[in-house]
Amino acid sequence: MNTPQPGILEPIPTCARYLEFELKSGANPTDALLRLSAPEMTTPCVVGFGVTVMNTLNCRIAALRPFPDLTNAQCSVPSTQADIWCAVSAGEPGDAVHRSRAIEAVLSPEFNCTQRVDGFKFKEGRDLTGYVDGTENPEGDDAIKAALMNDTNAGLNGSSLVAVQKWVHNLDRFENFDALHRDHIIGRRLSDNAELDDAPASAHVKRTAQESFDPEAFVVRRSLPWSDASGSGLMFVAYGKSLDAFEAQMKRMIGNEDGIVDGLFEFSQPITGGYYWCPPVTDGKLNLSALGL
Repeated sequence: MNTPQPGILEPIPTCARYLEFELKSGANPTDALLRLSAPEMTTPCVVGFGVTVMNTLNCRIAALRPFPDLTNAQCSVPSTQADIWCAVSAGEPGDAVHRSRAIEAVLSPEFNCTQRVDGFKFKEGRDLTGYVDGTENPEGDDAIKAALMNDTNAGLNGSSLVAVQKWVHNLDRFENFDALHRDHIIGRRLSDNAELDDAPASAHVKRTAQESFDPEAFVVRRSLPWSDASGSGLMFVAYGKSLDAFEAQMKRMIGNEDGIVDGLFEFSQPITGGYYWCPPVTDGKLNLSALGL
């Protein structure tokens, strides 16, 4: 029986390390993927594969596609699609380091690690702006329905698709806005997280209200703040049964529907973007049968 990779539906961890990998020129990924599928490598971790890995293996996941470059005259939303993405969860940073080192060692003969980002839980689950992140996340059965593929194909049932972006915040700029302006950017009041009915149409909450799309655009967010010598921001991670819900939200955020740009772009922007398929787990191992493995 298939189950989802545990990190998809579990509560947001205390800390995480996000890894991206690219296949080395001329390398065959088969052995690396089989090594990575072992139980000791993927717990606690979420592993996702990009469309380029499927192409190398001459297979296809119909619901998966490369992350589109959505940059327009008003906003930069780049595509930086990698081949493998991993989110390593841990209770403290040292564990995240050692678990990620083990994954890198397993993949290193065939893959180069191209990005490492350390995320951490801030207070009870807030963005570095101080606002609660993911208030409208579906829960329970609604989360299962939103995040997991329900497919007759045994290799796909219980799998998920994930959209990943690294957002960089200009916190100095944000903190120079007055309190009302900050609330209006988010669409919620900082003091009690209440949604503001009188927030402008550009407020993030209004731009991304999941029930306001047709069809509804529900995703399960598992994002964490990050900070290092290069800056600070949010590692945005959103799981879905398809990529359509995330993409519909992103297109509205950049003004493709009505020309109104999400207020987040006043102080933040994404600098990476990737889509990945996260296989299900069978008998404790990643089920790679959809990849012919």
